[in-house]
Amino acid sequence: MATDKNAIDVGATLRDLRRRADLSQRELAEQSGIPKSTVARIEAGQGAGPAFRTVERLVRAAGGEIALSLPGGPSHAATGEPPDSEPRLGSEPPDEPRDEAGRRYPAHLDVRRVLTLRDWPGAWWAQSYTLPRRLWPVRVPELTYDLDRTRRDERRLRDRTRAEVRFRRVVEGLPATSWRFVAEVPGAGPVGELRAHERSFDLLVGEDWGDRRELVLEGVLVAPGLRTLGVGRQLIGLLAKEMAVAGIRTTHAIAEAGNVEFLLACGFELQPSRPSALTLEVPPRP
Repeated sequence: MATDKNAIDVGATLRDLRRRADLSQRELAEQSGIPKSTVARIEAGQGAGPAFRTVERLVRAAGGEIALSLPGGPSHAATGEPPDSEPRLGSEPPDEPRDEAGRRYPAHLDVRRVLTLRDWPGAWWAQSYTLPRRLWPVRVPELTYDLDRTRRDERRLRDRTRAEVRFRRVVEGLPATSWRFVAEVPGAGPVGELRAHERSFDLLVGEDWGDRRELVLEGVLVAPGLRTLGVGRQLIGLLAKEMAVAGIRTTHAIAEAGNVEFLLACGFELQPSRPSALTLEVPPRP
């Protein structure tokens, strides 16, 4: 039997849409008005192909859009309006993870492998996430997921931030002595910021030191749910690069508590006379 190499796997596409919308089969059935048994049958690829109207209702309920195309012609959405960007629903997904009974996990739960105890929400009993596997007191599953939707959304945001975050320096509307850098995720806005300013070394020491310039780090901010992803460290790295270009060697900072450890990890050094004061020395640009 001949098959169309461009045919779409409706079941796999529907599962992917459900995962993106964070909907279970039951929730999708309720929102679309299609019986849950029909949703399960379509995703499993069982029986005859589903009616177009059924697929359309399911796709729309999951937040998607169907586009139709003619050979050699433009694509048009099911509404009759040309879409802004034609979706590419093509290749089949890799083998999906299954439980010990061979059943698929719900697509919207974002199943992941348990590599460390940190990956498993059930490891509340562990005092240290670095506990070696041979000392784990209970059997830990190979795969896991978050049942709480808020946790799933937080994990997806962190994954997206790690993959898509972009950094830039802001100069518009600022004086020449102000330094501002932002970390942004397309479509989500700023997720981190660094601010610094130049200070006059001549006024500080009371004599003319020529063109010597120094910076004072005012602060590094990262959205609470996105910390430990390295955003703050990359902002410091961007600052150091810009300092090298401008011929500035030194940045000073005052930090407290855990912020000291963060700045030390970014290359700052403690000043012996002031335990809470740190300095970042940038080598001159070759």
